Amino acid sequence: MSSATWLSDHRGPLTVNDDFAVLDDPVEQSAFTEAVEAEGACTGQRESVLVVQGMYCAACADAIEGALDGVPGVVLARVHAATRRLQLRWDPAVTRLSELAARVGERGYRLLPLQQALSIDQRLRETRQALWRLFVAGFCMMQVMMYAWPAYVAAPGDIPPDIGQLLRWASWVISVPVVFFASGPFFQRAWADLKARRIGMDTPVSVGILVTFLVSSAATFDPSGPWGHEVWYDSLTMFVFFLLGGRYLEARLRERTAGALDALINRLPASCERERADGTRETVSVRRLAAGDVVHVRAGEAFPGDGVLLDAHATVDEALLTGESRPLARRCGDALVAGSLNLAGPARMRLDRVGSDTRYAHIVRLMERAATERPRLAELADRIAGPFLVLVMLAAAAAGIAWWQIDPSKSLAIAVAVLIVTCPCALSLATPAAMLASAGALARRGVLIRRLQAFEAMASVNAVVFDKTGTLTHDHLVLRDLHLRTGADRTQVLALAAALARGSLHPVARGVTAAVPAELSLPLLEDLREEPGQGVEGRLPDGRRVRLGSALFIGTMPELDVDGPRTYLADDHGWLATIGFSEGLREDARAAVQRLRQLGIQTWLISGDRAAPAHHVAQAVGVDHVLAEATPERKLQEVQALQQRGWRIAMVGDGLNDGPVLAWADASFALGRAAPLAQARSDAVVQGGRVMDVVDTLLLARRTLRVVRQNLVWAAVYNAVCIPLALIGWMPPWLAGLGMAASSLLVIANAWRLSR
Repeated sequence: MSSATWLSDHRGPLTVNDDFAVLDDPVEQSAFTEAVEAEGACTGQRESVLVVQGMYCAACADAIEGALDGVPGVVLARVHAATRRLQLRWDPAVTRLSELAARVGERGYRLLPLQQALSIDQRLRETRQALWRLFVAGFCMMQVMMYAWPAYVAAPGDIPPDIGQLLRWASWVISVPVVFFASGPFFQRAWADLKARRIGMDTPVSVGILVTFLVSSAATFDPSGPWGHEVWYDSLTMFVFFLLGGRYLEARLRERTAGALDALINRLPASCERERADGTRETVSVRRLAAGDVVHVRAGEAFPGDGVLLDAHATVDEALLTGESRPLARRCGDALVAGSLNLAGPARMRLDRVGSDTRYAHIVRLMERAATERPRLAELADRIAGPFLVLVMLAAAAAGIAWWQIDPSKSLAIAVAVLIVTCPCALSLATPAAMLASAGALARRGVLIRRLQAFEAMASVNAVVFDKTGTLTHDHLVLRDLHLRTGADRTQVLALAAALARGSLHPVARGVTAAVPAELSLPLLEDLREEPGQGVEGRLPDGRRVRLGSALFIGTMPELDVDGPRTYLADDHGWLATIGFSEGLREDARAAVQRLRQLGIQTWLISGDRAAPAHHVAQAVGVDHVLAEATPERKLQEVQALQQRGWRIAMVGDGLNDGPVLAWADASFALGRAAPLAQARSDAVVQGGRVMDVVDTLLLARRTLRVVRQNLVWAAVYNAVCIPLALIGWMPPWLAGLGMAASSLLVIANAWRLSR
């Protein structure tokens, strides 16, 4: 992929690498780029999420953002160090992704689409190169230690000067591959940072390696010179080996934590078999599929789009959508969703929605947004890490100068040890590693975290407010009874109600639609208007206005003994029908509420339904407080009043009318197949619809914040203990390298516990 490709447009020709050129391919670009909309209108801007190769820490993130800030056409550039994601908002009329990738490449990093970055070949290539560097550093370290060992155990005068000089020359030769090959990535990133007038976390490491090697080389070439005869090849090679080993293990642990999100996001196959008109098959990229295509999906692969099964039967796993990994039987004509796995033999399906139109694409967008967000604590740590690195350089220089006055033979080793031991890698990883581990664990269970910042709010929740219909009860209602105005026709009334309800996402409206046979012809309505949480109004071709909704929305009606959920239909002559439904409690609703009570969390049920059914559900599940017949405005006012009294509120809802409350609550959950507005305003989407998942998420949030605090305390204690030890000369460079690597590993390993 090293050949040059000529691209040209209205800005003139540009020579770029093929790896960059693929970023400008419109078909390939559709997998990681979407249009940016503001107030429902397209702005002309694009937002891309790319993986950054070659970064390890927050300083790398700052360097990449610095390379893009202020570039014409770049609106936003944000890098998440823990997931190595770049969220890039840009204007295609001004710049191209290939140009921006080239700018990042000048800093020593590489931008790739997620699917390419996570491909088996790419990961094997990265792993092989990392292992080669680690092997060279380890092998050379052992040889250098063998040559340095006599100097540690021999008495003065036991080693002849010529033999001692020969051992130093041998150590120098063996250290050269460690410095110029194994340490190559450190120097590349440090040089890129210095060119950008930045100090990254690889800068002190590179300075330490280079100074140690140059001074040791000077002492080897001229033992009687100003640097004396002391050499530190053993410390140099041990430090590089420990640091490379730590970063390799850190990368593997990172895959076990944040990598859980990557595995879910990258679930679709790269290609599949499409059926031609003559019945033959061709292999095409998934991104080149279109609605109406017929594809063949092999066993073990994910379905590439939403559609219907054309074979007699199939067995699928929809764990990505429900959180429950179990085989589900599907028959001919049943719906199949993108991202679900085909468990049995080959399956033939017709695609109805592909690409960004699928439910899977919506899930990916939610997870990508979480993977590119920086939590508040992480941003604070990153802000501290930048100035801290400058202090590290100054402290190392001061320590070297001070020890030069005391004992010149120790000044270099102490300065290098201070440089190395104080790198704030653990501090930068403390927060995002823990939150991403939890987000990955929840994603595998069907709970999608939209904002990592929400973990902080969830951990402090002491009150949970539930909506009723579709939240504590099932989101589907079954027609139970129908009371009609004298002379009204049952079939015509149901058809009229379904015509009004079919455009609404309210559970009652969906119950009306489901109660009408598919073959029933529905009347055409004009001027349809929905009042969120209240009802729907429209006009028939003959001019009559009809309404479907709550008693408040409809107006006067006869007194009927009807329990449970209901809706009313009226026309210009008044009340036309009362439609009654039956609803059942979610199986785990009572257990979830009882678990919240055990945790000391108060519960409220705030519903727009009448008092009788609301109190009935509240009593059945054990909710502490009930507010019925609440409009969306009343729900919002009640939540605001609770917050003013000191309660930290988590709102759980699923309807269009829950949107304002979900947005205002401290933390929010959209349950089941929630309305798009409810999902957009929530912090977490519980796809399986289990109320207990809300409780488990709150518990995991508390654990996450405990782990974050543990990581931050460890990072602070590590620096408080190791810096003084390095300053007084009790920590040689190799031990400083080991401590630095171990601190980062401990932070990642502690976070990894959350992903189990």
